[in-house]
Amino acid sequence: MSVMLTISGVLLFLAALLIGYRVLAGPNSLDRLVGVDCLLAIAMCGLTVWTVYTRDTTVVPAIVALALVGFIGSVSIARFRVRDEQ
Repeated sequence: MSVMLTISGVLLFLAALLIGYRVLAGPNSLDRLVGVDCLLAIAMCGLTVWTVYTRDTTVVPAIVALALVGFIGSVSIARFRVRDEQ
């Protein structure tokens, strides 16, 4: 079981690196927004893997709070997004 959790953690870390590059080098603000949403989802998945590994459920409210903040942030930024100059 711990081998699978280790592999999951490594893959999540690699995904976070790739998405971090997309956030920094995104050609427009919408690409950066999608990248930040993906980073938030990867953080939630990482916390879930940590919760399974430690069998400590006190982190679950933080995961729910991250999901709520991510949803509200995405909706508000998408609503008030200004077109990029090209």
